Amino acid sequence: LSSTEVKPSNVSSFDSRGPIFKGQYCRSFGCCEDRDDDCVTHFYEANALCYCDNFCERENSDCCPDYNLWDPRRILICSYVMLVGCFRDGQLYEEGSVIKENCNSCTCSGQQWKCSQLVCLVQPELIEHVNKGDYGWTAQNYSQFWGMTLEEGFKYRLGTLPPSPMLLSMNEMTASLPATTDLPEFFIASYKWPGWTHGPLDQKNCAASWAFSTASVAADRIAIQSNGRYTANLSPQNLISCCAKNRHGCNSGSIDRAWWFLRKRGLVSHACYPLFKDQNATNYGCAMASRSDGRGKRHATKPCPNNIEKSNRIYQCSPPYRVSSNETEIMKEIMQNGPVQAIMQVHEDFFHYKTGIYRHITRTNEESRKYQKLQTHAVKLTGWGTLKGAQGQKEKFWIAANSWGISWGENGYFRILRGVNESDIEKLIIAAWGHLTSSDEP
Repeated sequence: LSSTEVKPSNVSSFDSRGPIFKGQYCRSFGCCEDRDDDCVTHFYEANALCYCDNFCERENSDCCPDYNLWDPRRILICSYVMLVGCFRDGQLYEEGSVIKENCNSCTCSGQQWKCSQLVCLVQPELIEHVNKGDYGWTAQNYSQFWGMTLEEGFKYRLGTLPPSPMLLSMNEMTASLPATTDLPEFFIASYKWPGWTHGPLDQKNCAASWAFSTASVAADRIAIQSNGRYTANLSPQNLISCCAKNRHGCNSGSIDRAWWFLRKRGLVSHACYPLFKDQNATNYGCAMASRSDGRGKRHATKPCPNNIEKSNRIYQCSPPYRVSSNETEIMKEIMQNGPVQAIMQVHEDFFHYKTGIYRHITRTNEESRKYQKLQTHAVKLTGWGTLKGAQGQKEKFWIAANSWGISWGENGYFRILRGVNESDIEKLIIAAWGHLTSSDEP
């Protein structure tokens, strides 16, 4: 029996006669002189290739072993070589081949696949568990997360540092709506202020939800406060590139630092300073700067990085303030003044959210707890509602904008249980006023 190592293409080497498989038998005794390398078929039952010979006989100690293959057109007596390697999805890989299976690498060794055992971000068994249960939401396998480890998901797809003691010690403010104000069962900010609120962007593998959520909330608030005079979306890239103190950028950041930058330096529009294709590239410095005119207003000292956009207007905000964690007070704040920023804890099942009212599905997963310090995420609350949820029960929910692009969740948004501090969504709510001078007022 002549064995050999064969690549998926079924060609391992060449000589004057064409492709020759020089395995163990051929190396010892030589291959059949009259083997027809243009006449070959795969003999699956023996995991072998069968070659056409002039005539080979097992009983007479022929040059190599043979196998009788009956063809209706002619009788072929063939010698065959065993294929040494590993099969995957009907394809043969040679010894030493390495393939990627989700986030793990598998190596063909001794005709067996030996794979690493990393915990992947995409967990088909978790998706199946959620979708088989009556939890009020459904899960999906997202291609943008395929191949990432769970650790990489927490490290690169979130990016907000845990709230500082200063933030957590801020006094809570309440909206000025009368206590008797009836709050509607459903409220969506974009319906009350059409064209003045801004949809989700995609942070990709840039750990900067601190920048995306802050810029988006500020843009909404400025548009609402100016009665639609200034409706530009603000640039998270401006924050990522220019507010780089204390490990900011795409390596996580604090929302208090982001609001400080908006107050002191200001941001240009997203159109002026768009997202870099490679946001993690280290050769991009801050492309914008601003100076004060002495009257409390700042002006850009450079043109837009996007030379198609001419307006490099600088937008600023007041110091941020903390909204009460009380469900009703959050609702009043959103309805009166616009969307707010929320800090939440992300668990491994949240990455798979597709639609419905999210609640964390508790599973025993020690791997997830290893990354507890990486789980803080910043999002934007834009409204609320009430619908039938898990087990057919009527459930209250928040509507929130994420920063994972519109292909994730409900066009980039998600709904999450309201009133029970699900995943700490109500623990820290931040808002700010737009900084408008008298010349800015409509």
